[in-house]
Amino acid sequence: MLEKETEGDMKRILGVTGGVGAGKSQVLDILKNEHGAHVILSDQVAKELMDPGREGYRRVVEYLGEGILDSTGAIDRPKMARMIFGNQEALREVNRLTHPLVWEEILRRIEGSPLPLQIVETALPEKQFRDICDEIWYVYTSEENRARRLFVSRGYDREKTVQVMKNQLSDEEFRSICHRVIDNNGSIEDTREQISRFLSEQETEESTQ
Repeated sequence: MLEKETEGDMKRILGVTGGVGAGKSQVLDILKNEHGAHVILSDQVAKELMDPGREGYRRVVEYLGEGILDSTGAIDRPKMARMIFGNQEALREVNRLTHPLVWEEILRRIEGSPLPLQIVETALPEKQFRDICDEIWYVYTSEENRARRLFVSRGYDREKTVQVMKNQLSDEEFRSICHRVIDNNGSIEDTREQISRFLSEQETEESTQ
């Protein structure tokens, strides 16, 4: 059971999500550097829980076997990905074993931070993410701009980009679960203005409740 509130806790938990190439990192940098937010990347937390000695590591190795380990005893991530790619049953089980640990760790980090504004970023806004966030922002960028950014930043060709986007939520699905949308197609000044305005609106709404 995820519990996000403690007595006297005045922290605001803001979720940030969006597709690959949408520019979430830019939004997170602004929130951290200009608004003093504590930023938690769910994917980074998940990776750390797969380190030797961590509970995520133990669970995954117990389920998939020691064949996924490299010569140092660490999980060989490409090998693990190949093992569960296309195997929906294995993927579901690995997610079932590890996702609760990720969100428990995220809550620990939120509770351990003194900052009032807590940001949780994820590309997969599943139920646990929606449960712990007071509000969720969707970083929107057109598919054309996302494809261009992915080519420049990661060298993805059109085929690779289409494949990656196909495995993510659609624009409509993202919008259906989010409270506000940041249009990240323009300049960084445009994005910065939207963030400041949304935070101000949020504070006003909370003060009138």
